[in-house]
Order: sequence, then C-alpha cells, then structure tokens
Amino acid sequence: MIVYKFGGASVKDAAGVRNVVSILQAESDVNLMIVISAMGKTTNALEAIVNAYYSGDAPSLDSVKQYHFDIMTQLFERNHPIYDKVNNLFVEIEWVIEDAPTSTYAYEYDQIVSVGELLSTTIISAYLNECGFTNRWLDARDIIRTDNTHRNARVDWELTQSLIQKEVSKGLPVLTQGFIGCTSENFTTTLGREGSDFTAAILAHAAQAEEVVIWKDVTGILNADPRFFEDAQKLKSLSYAEAIELAYFGAKVIHPKTIQPLKDKNIPLRVRSFVDGTNDGTVVSEGAEVKPFLPSFIVKENQVLLSISAQDLSFIVEDHLSHIFYLFSEYGVRVNVMQNSAVSFSVCVDDDAQKVPALIDALKKEYQVLYNDELTLYTIRHYNDDSMAKVLKDKTLLLEQKSRHTVQLVVQ
Repeated sequence: MIVYKFGGASVKDAAGVRNVVSILQAESDVNLMIVISAMGKTTNALEAIVNAYYSGDAPSLDSVKQYHFDIMTQLFERNHPIYDKVNNLFVEIEWVIEDAPTSTYAYEYDQIVSVGELLSTTIISAYLNECGFTNRWLDARDIIRTDNTHRNARVDWELTQSLIQKEVSKGLPVLTQGFIGCTSENFTTTLGREGSDFTAAILAHAAQAEEVVIWKDVTGILNADPRFFEDAQKLKSLSYAEAIELAYFGAKVIHPKTIQPLKDKNIPLRVRSFVDGTNDGTVVSEGAEVKPFLPSFIVKENQVLLSISAQDLSFIVEDHLSHIFYLFSEYGVRVNVMQNSAVSFSVCVDDDAQKVPALIDALKKEYQVLYNDELTLYTIRHYNDDSMAKVLKDKTLLLEQKSRHTVQLVVQ
C-alpha cells in the first residue's frame, strides 16, 4: 500500500482535478490511500473569514463559494447531487458565523478552516467515481484523534493507529483529508499549517505503507525556493536526518512533523511533480547522502526580531531565560533563532498578528523589549563563503548564528 498526498496547488482548478484523476488512473493497480488538501488558496480565504468573524466584522463566504461552484460546473452536470453536498458544508460555516464567537480564536479557526479540506475531498471523490476510479470517501476526523490543542493538535497515536488499521481492513482505495483531526469530545482540530503532509505520514505509519508520495508543483525537493533563487537545483536524494533539519528550519516542501513517523517505520518519502509525471523526484530514506551536495537555502519572510533585557540592565541569566521561555510557550510563539549576550536576549519569530503583540505586552511587564519587524530570515545548510555572500548582497545583517553545518542570517 502507498500513500499519495496532493496539495492545494494540484487541485486549484478543474484542469488540476482532471490531472490528479489521470495520475490516479495510471496507478489503478496500486493499493492507495489518498490525502488531499483544500483547493488552491482556500485555506487563506477561510483564515480571512475567521479573522473578520473574530474581530467583529461581517465575514462573507461568497467568493469561496463561487470559487468551488465554478470548479464543479466544469466537472459535473447541473443536477448532480454534489452541489447539495457542497452547499451543506458551506451551511456549517454559516451557522458558526451567524452568532458571536463563543470560544478562543484557535477553536473557532479549526471549526471554520477545516471545511476547506472537506470541500475539496467531497468534490474530488465524487469526480473520481464519475470517471470510473471507485474510491471510498473517509472523514479524517473519524480516524485521526488528537488532544485539544487547536491549530497545532497533538496526535493520540495509539487510538489513531487502531482506527486507521480498521479502515484499511475494509478495503482500498480510500480518499481523505489532510490537516484535520478530532478530539474525544468530537471537536474538530487542525494539525498546523501545511499539515496534510503530516496526515500522509500518520496514515503510512499506522498502515505500514511501502512509500509516501507527495505530489508538488516542483520536480522534487530543491536546494532553494525558485521564487528567490533562479538557480535552484533538485536534490535527487537525502536522508531522514537531513530532511528533518530542512523542515525544522522552514523548508516548505515538507511539513516539519512529517519525517519522524516515516523514519520510525523506515518508510521512504518521495516528492514528485504533478506537472511532469516522468520525473522520478526526490527520495528521502535512511542513510541516504545529499545528492548533489549543495548549500540549501531556506527563506522565512515576515519575521520579527525581539531584543529582551532586564529592566535594570542586569545580566540575562538562567532565571530570566526560564521565565522568558515560559512566556513564549504560554503564548504559543515558536523561536526561529535565538542569541544571548550579557544583558540582552535576542529572538527571531514569525510575525503572528494574534500571538506576537500579546507576547510583547506580557514581556514588557518585567523586561525592556525592543523589536524590528518586516525582516527576513535566511537559513543555509552546508554553507560556504559564496553562499553567505549571495544572501547578504545589498542587505543589512541584524543577527548571525552559526553552527558546524548551518548558518542563520536575520536581515533587513
């Protein structure tokens, strides 16, 4: 059995859906579990609705509805039952946003944004059946059980594995959603942005899959994002350890949580192109060498650099650090880079409009806090002088952090 995962870019329009069908029909002799993300930029659109709803504005679903119905009219006849099914999913959101929020932002986020995956898989499962690729639509919330940490839920591995194995025993192929799960109280959760890769790894781990294939709009794992580096090259192979490093530092081609479940069961991960099916992509496996051996560049935009000092400018010591890290954990802010000097502790984080201002306010109660925003963080694996010069050209360096194999540069 093989797990296939298709991201939003692969199903952003009717042509993309037809292309996915062609890929799956070519693999009709393979036992498959298929994971599909929300279509195109639907997650971003639903996030905007959550933000409007939570801030007291009047959110509108019109553009998201129109987008999905435009795709459906190109795939189905007008009287097809799919229209009612999809409309009912939108009604679920409408029920939520009719009233004022009753819980936390993270909870409301999960209930609304998760519908994106339900929409895409409902449409694509129906179209696959129309095309003769018989499949079983499965609600991921019935098999992936989590705790109540909304927007970044932790998986109950023992229960999830049992539920997945029961579903696999009913027969394949199965088509399900990425990114979403469910608590024991039947509240929808999400696994973190880009969490569909992680879903594929969870399914593979539980079902002892032979391989996971992630279908992307690139030829494989590249040593750089081609939007920022015109000379980006494909890596033919790399190890689990290297992939974990790249994912940890923010390489978007793989979700950070994806690798460990595969490593535990020694399941290879292949990243392939849904645009060019003849390309064999990149294989991630145990002990594989990085081929070709090149510096890898990871870019994280929209960064904030915080400089935290004691009110009396005394040394930043263990007690201070313990309290500072407690606040970062309390407000759910992940540290991308940190550096300590005698009287200041500097931290680079993603600029989250919900979390970072609240964290800064909390820090200011006991510390002096200065910050710069609209920064960019470059991480270079296997760096050399040329690769650093390439990144720093025409930029102001605010912070540099080096280890044996990795350098991180915060620039303006």
